[in-house]
Amino acid sequence: MTQPAPRLGELGFAGDDHVVPFQIEGLDVRGRAVQLGPMLDTILARHNYPAPVARLLAEAIVLTVLLGTSLKFEGKLIVQTKGDGPVDLLVADFSSPENVRAYARFDTDALDAAVKAGETEPHQLLGKGVLAFTIDQGAHMQRYQGIVPLDGHTLEEIAGVYFRQSEQIPTKVRLGVGELLDRDEQGRPRHRWRAGGMVAQFLPQAPERMRQADLPGGDGEEVGHKIDDDDNWAEAKTMVETIDPDELTDPTVGTERLLFRLFHERGVRVYPPQQVFDRCSCSREKLKGVLAGLSRDEIEHSAVDGEIAVTCEFCSTTYRFEAAEVLPQ
Repeated sequence: MTQPAPRLGELGFAGDDHVVPFQIEGLDVRGRAVQLGPMLDTILARHNYPAPVARLLAEAIVLTVLLGTSLKFEGKLIVQTKGDGPVDLLVADFSSPENVRAYARFDTDALDAAVKAGETEPHQLLGKGVLAFTIDQGAHMQRYQGIVPLDGHTLEEIAGVYFRQSEQIPTKVRLGVGELLDRDEQGRPRHRWRAGGMVAQFLPQAPERMRQADLPGGDGEEVGHKIDDDDNWAEAKTMVETIDPDELTDPTVGTERLLFRLFHERGVRVYPPQQVFDRCSCSREKLKGVLAGLSRDEIEHSAVDGEIAVTCEFCSTTYRFEAAEVLPQ
């Protein structure tokens, strides 16, 4: 059902699956915040992920949505982890302006052993490896990729390492995942996943306020102002760090109420929300093109009773092709 438009003087709340851009002018901070509900639940339920895997992938999805909705061009942001732990692959991508898909790969036996041993913290499940952020602007543009080691106990901490090492803008990320247990319209027990997050960035008008002193022993210019010493940024970071994960996922709090709780004394301005959708970019035509690039031997080896079935890892859609359709002429 379409919600009625807010009347004059009323605040229209964004609700689930809408990213809310915000600005705190008194602190020179801008950011984005989101609560994910039905969209996230659909992605996770599609593969029936075990709870520890679902939590990790949910955090990756929130991070991808927060960063992807800031793209100012038609393209794609891909957030991916590769490690030697039980969950050896997380991948979430955002195709501007609004489409999200995600997938996790894990070793069932290794995951079961980790759960039995009580080793289900993110760093234990991911193991040693890397976190990569890839920006793809299309076929005729060069890809940009930033990579950092999985150096942190949580995906939030690992993302913080990336921003400290790879970005010129001081950034603070907060992520949260929760499970909602309630009842449906018929009174039957129901389980749903929720997640939320916030990214705040320090963007003062005076560029010298973002300059940092050179590393000890370096040959760069010594400057007196450090970002962490800036009162505005220190205050903003402290406020974001006070967010409880439950606040990020509680549907009764909502994004705008959370922003008001944090920054009302400084004055926070919210902008029109942007909705995001669970939409995969796979298609029969794309997969047919991939198969057409295989050799005759590869196609014949893959065919069963003259048919090749290809299932998308993201959305679980299965496409079927007659081998004759894709055999080299």
